[in-house]
Amino acid sequence: MSSRTRGGALFALVALFTAGYLAPYLLPTVVGRLSAGLGLTPAQAGLVGSVLLLGSSTAGFALAARGERIGPRRAARAGLLAMAVGYGSAAATGLVPLVVAGAVLGGLGSGTATAVAVAGIAGERDPHRASTLGLLSVSAAAGALYLTLPHLGGGHAAPLLAIACAATLVWPATGRLPGAGRAVREAGAASGRGSEVPAAPGPLPYRRAGAVLAGGVLCWSLAQNALWGVSGRIGLTQAGLSEVTVGAVFAAALGAGLAGVTAAGALGSRLGRAVPIGAGTVIIAGCVWLSSSAEDLTGFATGEILWNTVYPVVLSYLLGLAASLDPRGRWAVMVGSASSLGVACGPVTGSLLSDRAGYPGMGLVLCALLLLVAAPMTAVARHASGRPLVPGSIRRRGGAPAAVLAGRGPGTAALVPQVGAPEQEVAPVAVPAGRRRMARSAFRLARPSDRG
Repeated sequence: MSSRTRGGALFALVALFTAGYLAPYLLPTVVGRLSAGLGLTPAQAGLVGSVLLLGSSTAGFALAARGERIGPRRAARAGLLAMAVGYGSAAATGLVPLVVAGAVLGGLGSGTATAVAVAGIAGERDPHRASTLGLLSVSAAAGALYLTLPHLGGGHAAPLLAIACAATLVWPATGRLPGAGRAVREAGAASGRGSEVPAAPGPLPYRRAGAVLAGGVLCWSLAQNALWGVSGRIGLTQAGLSEVTVGAVFAAALGAGLAGVTAAGALGSRLGRAVPIGAGTVIIAGCVWLSSSAEDLTGFATGEILWNTVYPVVLSYLLGLAASLDPRGRWAVMVGSASSLGVACGPVTGSLLSDRAGYPGMGLVLCALLLLVAAPMTAVARHASGRPLVPGSIRRRGGAPAAVLAGRGPGTAALVPQVGAPEQEVAPVAVPAGRRRMARSAFRLARPSDRG
């Protein structure tokens, strides 16, 4: 996607983001209606939901390295077509194999649409604003559907058909996205290499911290979506609520999630990353236990709404932490991929646990898992937060030490890499402004040809 998407393309990206994310947001009602409408066991319905999300994440991984070559417009239209055909055909039949096949095709389309939208949003001048608009849009759409679907009759068709219709409505907006040739030219111009492909990045920094974070986020996302996938059944069967009431609770919870996104943006880095990640995960663990053990409207609504308020706050800090580990964004991509895998495995995990241990037992297991992963993720945040590598930082294989003086202006700390053993990562160290000026003067005197 272009590094600076212009004009109406932002509207197209937000619309595409909404369509692509709608299936995961509607997962509880999709899984619940597959179980009730097709006679599937909860575990079987959860497996169908997991297969749908796994197809979505697989499409995202496959498109990540080829989006510029294919072109955003072509890829977006292919994804929307797959969504419309897949979810539409799954809604039109009652044969379980055909429903599963349609869900897989629709999931592939959802992942493709999401990948194109995320790539384009990352190239915006203000990606945080663009992603916030996308979250607001998909949360509002999903909330409206949770209020509307109970009035459209039972069966599995209504939520799947709603997702297919969303894909059809978004199709005209794809005309504002660039084609393949334009996307490649703009990517080359942004990299300063004309039509050439940018050079391959260097070795991956913070490998141990990044691997720990990716593993923690995988388990973190799995626990979240294990509960989300069966939340509808908890409200209907254990709490004894009607589908209309459960839909209203989910709509309120998604609205609270919007408040959480806004709060995370306003809070920024005032508390660092370790406190929001560690304390937020502990609060989420309590919400998971409360929701899974709820037997009335008060307990169910309190758990779901508080959980959906804190969840996006913690998620935003986790993604920021992953981005801080590598300025080129490679750890952000890997952590996002780990999160997608956890999301895909969540529904079947929740269904299997609830079948064997009941909803309260499932909640205790998920609560324990969240508490276990909170510690290593918080440790990574404390270790790496505030120490992101800067572009141009040095990674030495041996030889004489080198120094990079990156300061600009009075009071700005320079970054001086300290070289250790071969293959060891270079660590930035603050240098006082006065010493930095002396070092720059000595550097200029040593290279008179550079002064013109």
